[in-house]
Amino acid sequence: MFDAPKVKNQCVEWIRNFFEENGKGCNAVIGISGGKDSSVAAALCVEALGKDRVIGVLMPQGVQHDIDAAYKLVNHLGIRHYEINVKAAIDGILGAFPEDLPLSEQSKVNLPPRIRMSTLYAVSQSLNGRVVNTCNLSEDWVGYSTRYGDAAGDFSPMCNLTVTEVKEIGHLLGLPYDLVEKVPIDGLCGKTDEENLGFTYAELDVYIRTGKIDDPEKKELIDRKHKANLFKLQLMPMFNPEEV
Repeated sequence: MFDAPKVKNQCVEWIRNFFEENGKGCNAVIGISGGKDSSVAAALCVEALGKDRVIGVLMPQGVQHDIDAAYKLVNHLGIRHYEINVKAAIDGILGAFPEDLPLSEQSKVNLPPRIRMSTLYAVSQSLNGRVVNTCNLSEDWVGYSTRYGDAAGDFSPMCNLTVTEVKEIGHLLGLPYDLVEKVPIDGLCGKTDEENLGFTYAELDVYIRTGKIDDPEKKELIDRKHKANLFKLQLMPMFNPEEV
């Protein structure tokens, strides 16, 4: 039932309207990993704004084994791009922590995406930009993102599109097949998304759109993750003495 051409055109127009209202003449600044989400988001921005107003930022942490995919994307789209290695920044913060304040493993996992987002905003503010959020509905549904890391941004073109729908749009935009269908790896712990989640995106997407899933254990897992991570999609709670 998903009308990819219609939704793609609507999204492109939405991006144009966002920039008209929130930064006329500004650039779209996007972190490029070489995966489907950054690939499709960048391609949508190119169609909406033109390639001269889209800036890609590659942010390896030391040696990135699949950085060729990121370069393949920026070269395919013909966009201006920069490579900024974030390893020294991450190592510097980790090394600055006192011995009596050990970081949890989850803190270590979430530090790189937060450093990358700080880097994106530094580039954006320096180049008259607006930062593109590249999250999709499937990841957001189960909280598969880092708050104030990859979950941040100034505008989010794909937050209401499932992984399946993002892929359809990616193929429609003429992106290289291997970028759209690249097996998603979180880049943090070395596992694929689906290994970490405990279910496939195909199963999740069907459940999101239809409420149907065959495995009751996976249904329970998805529901639990969704409920536990709803706070990531909400604004920061603000105290208002007038409402007490």
